[in-house]
Order: sequence, then structure tokens, then C-alpha cells
Amino acid sequence: MKISACVFDAYGTLLDVHAAVRAHAGRIGPEADAVSALWRTKQLEYTWVRSLMGRHADFAAVTAEALDHALAVHGVAADAGLRADLLAAYRELGAFDDARATLAALRAAGLKTAILSNGTPEWLAAAARAAELAGLLDAVWSIESVGVYKPDPRVYCLATEGLGLAPAQIGFVSSNPWDAAAAAVNGFRAVRVNRARGPAEYDRVVSVPEVRALADLPAFFAAA
Repeated sequence: MKISACVFDAYGTLLDVHAAVRAHAGRIGPEADAVSALWRTKQLEYTWVRSLMGRHADFAAVTAEALDHALAVHGVAADAGLRADLLAAYRELGAFDDARATLAALRAAGLKTAILSNGTPEWLAAAARAAELAGLLDAVWSIESVGVYKPDPRVYCLATEGLGLAPAQIGFVSSNPWDAAAAAVNGFRAVRVNRARGPAEYDRVVSVPEVRALADLPAFFAAA
């Protein structure tokens, strides 16, 4: 069955999650890269733990909590101005260089394109505008409408319900291996964007094909 739509994760897939720290690296100092890595790790961890505990807080809140932890761990004395600037930068992250051209190519091939993300509706709208992606998307769905984070199955239903398509008719793209695996388990035609060329992580659960860059997707889906 050929796909009719392609749904993307946002953070780490279309949007560069390390761009916020890079923009202020000089103010953070030599720990900037480590702060960025831990910020992202804890951001994801907090979404999973809150979902499991049934204590939901939105993506803006968990992102701020994760930033505070990362700065504290690495001994970065962040004044209120730096903290605010980092969070503002995260709200409007830049897209990866091949994101816009890839979305345009998929749409030219007749596919609908959309985002399904942990982000809040406000953050996703701001990021799509800042990254100049808004005009290349048919829909943007936030987990806030179900109040639980990926990889809960209820999140992936937002795409099937929103598009009116079966999971097998939807290509799902994520750079996060756990997200791509969850989409595959839920019946989507999932693919992982493995920029870092890391090893497979969930292949004992489900096999998920990989591409090296977003730019590889039009050819991948055309051949699927």
C-alpha cells in the first residue's frame, strides 16, 4: 500500500534541539555542549516519568525543569536573563538544513505532510513560523489534546484520526529511535532518521528502516 501522508516528529527530527544552547554558548562557557546534551536527555526523561506517574505538565514546563537540572549539574550559574534567553531560543528552534526542501518534495509527490509532537500548540506554531515550515504543513498535532506524551498509543491515534487514514497509509518519520519504534508498533510505515549513524536500539521489538538524512525521504517513500 502506498502512503498518502507523511507525519514528522518535530524536536530532533525537523528542529535542531541543540540550536538553543549554540546560540548562547559563549555565555554558558566550556560546559555548553554537555549542558545541551543533558538538557535534552532530561527533557525526554521527564516526559516519560510524568506520563507513567499520571502527573502531566506541558512541554514548556518539562523543558524548563530539564534546563534547570542541566545547568545545576554542570555548575553553570545562570542568571534569570540567560535562563529566559535559552527557553526563548528553544521556543523558536531552527530547522535542519534539508527540512524545508524535503517537505516541499514530499508535497510535490502528492503527499500530505504534518507534525505530531510533544510540544505545546503555542511552541509548535512559533517554531514552525520561525523555521519557515508552516506553509509546508497540512496539520500540526500536539500531545496536549490527549494529555500524555509519546510513546503512549493515544498520541499516534491523533494522526490517524486527523488524516482519516489507516496507520499503514501514513509514513512516520522520527530521529528518536523509541518514537519511530512506537509508531511502527502502532502500524505506521515508520522510518528513523539516523544522522549520527548509531546502532539499532529497538530491533528486538520491531524492525524500523533508516535513512541518514531528511533529504533521503522522498526517494525512500517513492520506493517503498
